[in-house]
Amino acid sequence: MHNGQTKGIKMTQHSGEADYRQILESAYTELKKTRSELQAFKDAQNEPIAVIGMGCRFPGGVDNPETYWRLLRDGVDAITEIPRDRWDIDAYYDPDPEVPGKMYTRYGGFLSGIDRFDTEFFGISPRESLHIDPQQRLLLEVSWEALENAGLVPGKLSGSNTGVFVGLFMDDYAQRSFFTGSPADVDAYNCLGILRGMAAGRLAYFYDLKGPTMQLDTACSTSLLAFHQACQSLRAGESSLALAGGGNLMLSPEVTVGLCNLKSVAPDGRCKTFDTHADGYVRGEGCGIVVLKRLSDAVADGDRIFTVIRGSAVNHDGRSNGLTAPNGTAQEAVIRKALENSRVDPLDIQYVETHGTGTPLGDPIEVLALDEVLCKGRSRDESLAIGSVKTNFGHLETAAGVASLMKVVLSLHHGEIPPHLHLKEPNTHIPWENVPIVVPTELTPMTAREKPHLAGVSSFGMTGTNIHVILEEAPVQSGFSISGPEKKEQEEQDKESELPMERPFHILTLSAKSEDALILQAGRYEEFISNHPDISLADLCFTANTGRTHFPHRLAVVAENPRQLQGELSSFATRNESAVKCSVEVQDQKTSGIAFLFTGQGSQYVGMGRELYETEPVFQKTLDRCDDILRDSLGQPLLDVIYPVNNKVSG
Repeated sequence: MHNGQTKGIKMTQHSGEADYRQILESAYTELKKTRSELQAFKDAQNEPIAVIGMGCRFPGGVDNPETYWRLLRDGVDAITEIPRDRWDIDAYYDPDPEVPGKMYTRYGGFLSGIDRFDTEFFGISPRESLHIDPQQRLLLEVSWEALENAGLVPGKLSGSNTGVFVGLFMDDYAQRSFFTGSPADVDAYNCLGILRGMAAGRLAYFYDLKGPTMQLDTACSTSLLAFHQACQSLRAGESSLALAGGGNLMLSPEVTVGLCNLKSVAPDGRCKTFDTHADGYVRGEGCGIVVLKRLSDAVADGDRIFTVIRGSAVNHDGRSNGLTAPNGTAQEAVIRKALENSRVDPLDIQYVETHGTGTPLGDPIEVLALDEVLCKGRSRDESLAIGSVKTNFGHLETAAGVASLMKVVLSLHHGEIPPHLHLKEPNTHIPWENVPIVVPTELTPMTAREKPHLAGVSSFGMTGTNIHVILEEAPVQSGFSISGPEKKEQEEQDKESELPMERPFHILTLSAKSEDALILQAGRYEEFISNHPDISLADLCFTANTGRTHFPHRLAVVAENPRQLQGELSSFATRNESAVKCSVEVQDQKTSGIAFLFTGQGSQYVGMGRELYETEPVFQKTLDRCDDILRDSLGQPLLDVIYPVNNKVSG
């Protein structure tokens, strides 16, 4: 700078003011952009997660979400005496709790057929299968069923960043197959087959999944922790889809003997949660897997959404009254954090599926924690409802969290709270008259309201790890409601997706790896239609045709309505060969493209293909595209030629 002049810059009287204005405008634009990016990041961190599929095996003959809901709705007590194929109960039972090496209960919640496994279906040799922990075999079966329930073809997930988050706890099978005291019997199969860490990896390997894969163990809260971790992975963008859940089997008596020594088990084999006679829990077994996806992706993909996860939280008791003792302060903290993460008002929560084991110490602590966090300012008219599925089939330990979660998913899906069992005299250590909390003992409709229904799920591990999850009823595209801007956007999408046509006939395709399996499959579909007579035939066929893996043994049935389809399936399932003759075994599954040829040279006529145009969206869309392409080349529109005004199709 020389002689008061600025080199290279021409200054005017107002140039400095103009430069500052430009700088400020640029800074303001950058600030808006940064704020927008920050808000998008925050929204992603709190994006709701959709539950789009479920699979389960629970006591009482429960082998899918449908039968699970029936058990819950009907208030079924699924506790039985310990089966002889587990251990000789007479040899281990003694009513005196002080007798060493004995158990003072004869009861539990058990699955049947855990020794059965279709090795060929999963590509595992019979020898290897024999040495795989049945808990891992259950996870394979239930995860496949969960994906099918979600309408996803497992093979199409190959190479995807789908995450796997599962929990196992007990090692009963290891005692029978590995720690036998005979080292000569140890081989590569039983060495790998008992490792809990292999469970999640085995699923990812079988489906060829590339997302985060982990096995978790926090005892009783394990499977709900798996669910929490899966949601976090989806929000962080690590996974585009996630499988979460856990399993538990009781194969050896030692754990039950130990729990009896701790006086944790109820002698009569019933969880009398919130009852004054609560004296412990009953052990149960089961397996559950849920399929999760970010809500925005689920809506965009047209998935069926059972319910939506608003948020969750996890913490630990720290040093409490004992290693296994519950900590009310920690329970309050984890629920508050879940509310914060969900951006939900405590008074909007209508129901909480409690941990609710039925112990004299744990029940009052949990109820008082719920009152402290969720009931301040709550009126009696809007009392918080609570319950525990453990009263139906016991404490499933590692699978307890996913069983509780699925109960709430189904409750929100059906708009009803199932009955809580074994509550005859409310626990006198809980000040019921001072807390706006109720325990429904019969099937209870959820209170009608303008806002979406909200519910919570708690799971507290014996290790001290606590989880709370908050769920909201599903969006309107699944028959539920969405609030705010999302609702308006969803309604617009629904209007655009409506088709003004319906096919006169539909084709259902089923397949299996054997003829016997195909017959069983047809029977299950026949039963499903029988239980859902108003089912959309178009939706049923579409999902079966596109959302299932196609195996060599195949069945195709054409029907005009659900009742006709049910009859055809029933005939096939009962091997009535005269009724259905369209079952084939495909040897070579390589398929070629299909083309339709419409001849010219005089065979055309006015209105040709009209019914096809009216009933087949793909044909209509293709013909409309041809019409657009030829507009500039023809004297009049193609559709006007094919369908003159007097013969023009509607819609």
